[in-house]
Amino acid sequence: MTTADLHLLGAALAGIALSVVLIVKARFHPFLGLLCGAFVVGSLAGLPVADTAKAVQKGAGDILGGTGLVVALGLALGAMLQLSDGAGGIARRALRWSGPKGAPWAALATALVIGLPLFFETGLVLLLPIVAAAAAALPGASDAAKLRLMLSAITGLSVVHALVPPHPGPLLAVEALGADLGRTILYGVMVAVPTAVIAGPLLARVTTRGVALAPPTLAPARIATQAPSTARALAVVLLPVVLIAAGQLAPLLPRGATVAGWLAAASNPVLALLIACLAALPLLFGREALRAPVQSAIWAETMAPAGAILLAIGAGGALKQVLVTAGLSDLLVRAAAGAALSPILLAWGVAVCIRLATGSATVATITTAGVMPGVVAASGTAPEWIVLAIGAGSVFFSHVNDPGFWLVRGYLGTDTAGTFRTWSALETVISVVGLLLVLAASALF
Repeated sequence: MTTADLHLLGAALAGIALSVVLIVKARFHPFLGLLCGAFVVGSLAGLPVADTAKAVQKGAGDILGGTGLVVALGLALGAMLQLSDGAGGIARRALRWSGPKGAPWAALATALVIGLPLFFETGLVLLLPIVAAAAAALPGASDAAKLRLMLSAITGLSVVHALVPPHPGPLLAVEALGADLGRTILYGVMVAVPTAVIAGPLLARVTTRGVALAPPTLAPARIATQAPSTARALAVVLLPVVLIAAGQLAPLLPRGATVAGWLAAASNPVLALLIACLAALPLLFGREALRAPVQSAIWAETMAPAGAILLAIGAGGALKQVLVTAGLSDLLVRAAAGAALSPILLAWGVAVCIRLATGSATVATITTAGVMPGVVAASGTAPEWIVLAIGAGSVFFSHVNDPGFWLVRGYLGTDTAGTFRTWSALETVISVVGLLLVLAASALF
């Protein structure tokens, strides 16, 4: 590694370190902290201020122009499922079928399904209060038994958030690395299911011992409408996934077939989520869908988190673009080639570092995916496995600079130490087991 490479690496580390200090110590919003870090990286790397500003604008614009729409539509879909109690109906039905002994497994399966089209925080707000209520109703259940139920649900949400498109993080990495969306979904499910089993019900048997619960401090919003049937709610949850998957069938149909054209168009994640949102209105709310109070409630619940999430991922895109413009992507290509380092391990390691530094899985995914295309092209590794390695690395060890840490703490009713012992351990196991399964599966396929 040359002196110039070390200088660039130092500039990148200094900018990211500044972002961490501003976010954790100064309590800056990640949007502001990441933007400051981006300009520091550019300045220390020797980029003119004007070039750094252009890179910031390009990075933020590229991310918000595509993924921003996916995030906003996913939040809207989540708000509808929450306000109508559609997600709650799915969770309650699954828990009734399973009984007390099978409740953690039912919670995990429900979360894997409900979490498919939703942002992690949205899925958490939707599902965890319902699961917490079910846990509280378990006859004679200890705090550990209640926690096992809730942690299993969180595991399902986190695993699909990291590994299975159409979540914004994996979807971003698919686009950045030129991966095939259908294969990424297939491989993601192959990795996600065993990872969820290990990090969820099995791990919880160990981590929940001796952890005490207080009453949860957060509760979901509802509006006064008749709850939809489980079948309707499930149709809304699965619709965008089915549309995206169906698009992979288009090349198999006769050339010029009208159906093939429609399938290809509807499989675009933005259009798939838009169709799901439009279908959700009558399916979840019936005749109440167009009433002003219902519409106001939906969009109030959507917009409240949308601003913070979109600003954070936009700033993450800005930091990523400055790193690329400064030459970090080329440096990683040379480092991987010179050290004979597995691109999968490299992608996972970079994502882990950014996750620990910024606290955001989405920012870690955006930044890592942005600097990895050259490595993928030089190594010949299938980009789908790189996407999954980045996703696994992006959830490593949630701690105090992760807003999700405090959100989970509020819903679980654990103290800070208990949240580290349960939630942070869960995320770390997802990350490590996911990496090991990606390495194993990539050697077979």
